[in-house]
Amino acid sequence: MSTEAAAAEKPKRNYNALFGLTLLALLVLLWVILSVSTQSFASGNNISNLLRQGSMIAILAVGQTFVIITGGIDLSVGAVVGFATVIAAMLINAGVPVFLAILLTLLVGVAIGLFHGFGIVKMGLPPFIITLATLTSLRGIGLLMTNGNSISINNDAFQEFSRNSFIGVPNLFWMVILVGIPAYIFLHHSRWGRYLFSVGSNAEASRLSGVNVQRTIYMAYTLSGLCAAFVGVLLASRIGIGNPTQAEGWELQAIASSVIGGTSLFGAVGSVHGPLLGAFILATINNGANLLNVNAFWQRIITGVLIIVIVYFDGLRRRGK
Repeated sequence: MSTEAAAAEKPKRNYNALFGLTLLALLVLLWVILSVSTQSFASGNNISNLLRQGSMIAILAVGQTFVIITGGIDLSVGAVVGFATVIAAMLINAGVPVFLAILLTLLVGVAIGLFHGFGIVKMGLPPFIITLATLTSLRGIGLLMTNGNSISINNDAFQEFSRNSFIGVPNLFWMVILVGIPAYIFLHHSRWGRYLFSVGSNAEASRLSGVNVQRTIYMAYTLSGLCAAFVGVLLASRIGIGNPTQAEGWELQAIASSVIGGTSLFGAVGSVHGPLLGAFILATINNGANLLNVNAFWQRIITGVLIIVIVYFDGLRRRGK
């Protein structure tokens, strides 16, 4: 069994590496084209702004990737981000130490992920339905908690973190590295990561092979909720307020980044580096379109076309196996 698994794993790794290099080349090509065609793209301020824009979606995309690999979907991550900004703001303004406020906010994200796992595993609800219900519910709960208002965060040090840089690189981008490295090790070099791929490939066969399918599903959605709550903390730091309506539509950007990064919506195919590159490709397209005064509607069309093309070729690849 180990010999067959190793033989099957080698072409998968080769494909992921080749696809990752292709994405990197595309990102570099976009940067070169925009540097030549615009005067301000290559400026330090614009690059820093682009990295900040892409960083939070990149972290969301990593969490979303864990779920998609299992054959699921998490439509709630944008709402979790907005809800987390409210929780963080209320705790900090109540005098809770910043570190503890962040930890408690992250635990809220974990709890939401566990709830999704419970709904899928124990209640038999489709992932689309349970996460869609959470999306709408969290927006409403957040609005009730704030009476429909924003909560200004009264802590300058907390707000300064997301606006500062370390050795010239924005702190938000360092958070991508902080999440990306352990996520890569977890997904590609641990048995738990292999379980995610196994469940996405064939849940019943995985169960018969001794994989705890239910626990694996809980794990995937918990990690997605944790990543979303972490992004909520970062967003609260960046904008200085808690508002449940923030991050509207970010779930679609996270899914798009993951898919553009090579994650298969059919499950069992994905990586960590792909969605990260996908997020920054989207951020670059949006940033460049703004600098070139391209209508915002076209930005959405371009993203949609990219998703269709990549999913189409993923389908061809699967049928060619």
